[in-house]
Amino acid sequence: MGSILEVRLGSTNATIPIVGFGTAAWPFGASETIKESILNTLKLRYRHFDAAAVLYQSEQTIGEAIAHALQLSLIQSRTELFITSKLWCSDAHSDRVLLALQNTLQ
Repeated sequence: MGSILEVRLGSTNATIPIVGFGTAAWPFGASETIKESILNTLKLRYRHFDAAAVLYQSEQTIGEAIAHALQLSLIQSRTELFITSKLWCSDAHSDRVLLALQNTLQ
């Protein structure tokens, strides 16, 4: 497999993979399907995953898959990965953003 293209982040030397693996599965929240998909894509050297707390219901499952990947030595550290997610419309209010962010980071 060829390398996955990356783009430089701002003025740093850090890079992020340009393609993220989407974690939506039907029915939404299909945790075993998501876990298996993440483990398989980690074997293919994907390191960028896209989640959504409300719509995809995949954030917790991604965390579980990462923990399993660490046990299997598919990755050495969580710092190898980029996880992007989405702020749900109902959380886009000044009094809810921080809590939604904290939930995503768990």
